[in-house]
Amino acid sequence: MESVPELLFIAGEWREAEDSARFTVEDPADGSTLAEVADAGESDAADALEAAVAAQAAWAATAPRERGELLRSAFELMTERRDEFARVISLEMGKPLAEAAGEVTYGAEFFRWFSEEAVRIHGRWMSAPDGKSQLLTAKRPVGPCLFVTPWNFPLAMGTRKIGPAMAAGCTMVVKPAQQTPLTMLKLAELLSEVGLPAGVLNVVPTTSAGPVVSALMADPRLRKVSFTGSTGVGKVLVKQSADNLQRVSMELGGNAPFLVFEDADISAAVDGAMVAKMRNMGEACTSANRFLVHTDVADEFAAALGERMGALRVGRGQDDGVQVGPLIDAAAVDSVSKLVSDAVDDGARVVTGGERPDRKGHFYPPTVLLDVPPAAAINAVEVFGPVAPITTFTTEDEAIAAANDTEYGLASYAYTRDLARTLRLAERLEFGMLGINTGLVSNPAAPFGGVKASGFGREGGFEGIEEYLDTTYVALPAG
Repeated sequence: MESVPELLFIAGEWREAEDSARFTVEDPADGSTLAEVADAGESDAADALEAAVAAQAAWAATAPRERGELLRSAFELMTERRDEFARVISLEMGKPLAEAAGEVTYGAEFFRWFSEEAVRIHGRWMSAPDGKSQLLTAKRPVGPCLFVTPWNFPLAMGTRKIGPAMAAGCTMVVKPAQQTPLTMLKLAELLSEVGLPAGVLNVVPTTSAGPVVSALMADPRLRKVSFTGSTGVGKVLVKQSADNLQRVSMELGGNAPFLVFEDADISAAVDGAMVAKMRNMGEACTSANRFLVHTDVADEFAAALGERMGALRVGRGQDDGVQVGPLIDAAAVDSVSKLVSDAVDDGARVVTGGERPDRKGHFYPPTVLLDVPPAAAINAVEVFGPVAPITTFTTEDEAIAAANDTEYGLASYAYTRDLARTLRLAERLEFGMLGINTGLVSNPAAPFGGVKASGFGREGGFEGIEEYLDTTYVALPAG
């Protein structure tokens, strides 16, 4: 594997944890050891926040153009080193190299997008309605931030937070997922190389996520928390943020419906389903989780999707021709396997897959299930695996009700050639994002985020930088 730092990154320096503790990062394809990484404790986290606080004033005062140029340089260097980053991502979380390279391209785009937004932070000037004063508003960075990033997109979920924070003038402490710290450490190395000042970005991998994060959030100098992960953990962090009234952005769980209406282009719907379902082996919060298909086209759709899914090559992500890598760990395979077996027990039919393979590593085959009962457990939870459960409907109202029958509200997808129906879906589906006749909604230029138990706040787009800015209002006498 390419050389990757294995130490904490604090105040611009690589250092061991205070007690010299280390933890193992494993390859999910075979369980082999990839690295032994420094394991941060609460004192290390405190040092990281101290560094961020010390760097905040100077970084906020840095010219917007200078911040933008640093982001642009990071975009260019990451693009140049795409294959290096892709290999690290593939090794530590399992996705095939081609898909990992796609994550690098996507992740780098957040740096390019926010390099352009850094110089477009603006306020307003207006006369008060009574004409007796002038109203001035200005934006300023919220201050030191804590980012808790997940294992499924270890680069892009980092750049999606770091990009706007850098552009806005905020310093950061990043706690990457325990399973995938290497990508974030490599990113810190790259940002240091392009000239990011010491203390602006600090990275503290740890196996003690709860105590470390709690200690950081207990410090009133921390002003912002952005978390991507499970809804359960998100709720805990929101509660903790209340003590110091920290601003929070929560990108949490999903249970995305994929609606196929009777007028859909079935070939296009299958193409979209492959993207929406199989991105990252289904281990994505935006992954199509419930396939709601009109009864008139369900058999045709299931047969075509089953043929495509069944033809995918499963294996180690770094091997030639592999399209589906391992899941992240044994617990993930256990969870997916049980959901499938329970659905079959409830009456679902296996179109393809459905059998846990007898092989080393955390693998599960691409699986399509037809005639899944609406009340089946697999329709109620986030599958986070390569399984497409198909449930049928007969009317538009029935489809919308089924789609909205979840506590989550992140992404949704629909295939139809009816423009009026498209507008009705946009109005009635309770999700932060809707893809019409496409299986891909993620775009650095668009606001990513959800409603209900999928969280709040937006990442990307014009809206993304607002999460890192406070508004100051100044009243001035007229004339």
